[in-house]
Amino acid sequence: MTGTTTQPPPPPSPPTSDVHQGPAVPPLRPRRRMSWRVLAVFVLLAAALVFLLFEGLGSSLNYFDTVDQALANKHALGTQTFRLEGTVVPGTIHSTAAGSNFAVCQGLHVIHVANTGSPPSLFASRVPVVVVGHFKSDASPEFVSNSILIKHSSTYTAQYPNRVKVTATGPAC
Repeated sequence: MTGTTTQPPPPPSPPTSDVHQGPAVPPLRPRRRMSWRVLAVFVLLAAALVFLLFEGLGSSLNYFDTVDQALANKHALGTQTFRLEGTVVPGTIHSTAAGSNFAVCQGLHVIHVANTGSPPSLFASRVPVVVVGHFKSDASPEFVSNSILIKHSSTYTAQYPNRVKVTATGPAC
């Protein structure tokens, strides 16, 4: 082998700044600031959720007012709709063209009710009822109702023995 000389291989070229040693890392993105509009929308949605929870829980906590409570808070209740609990006074049920008129009582207190619509089949004297409606005015003793609810099991009386007294004879309240 004459005439051939072996030259050493050229030295490796130095790494450039574009070439990284090790695993590839994506370039860092600049931090984005949250838009004020997006933040305002989230704040409004959170406030609406809190309002709905407060209103929903607030109305469900006070399921009904007794006759005594309604008369004591009559001016504060005004003409807003609420549920009124009492026992139907015997001899006060009268049918009308729009529904029926009757009175509910608790102890010595009585409230006269004008109900629109047909009463449930279990509606009768001395039966505990919850009527949904409002006072006709702040000064009126008349309660205008559009719904009569009747609890027809014995568990209600057993659960609240001092609140409702149902007897076949004698006074209803």
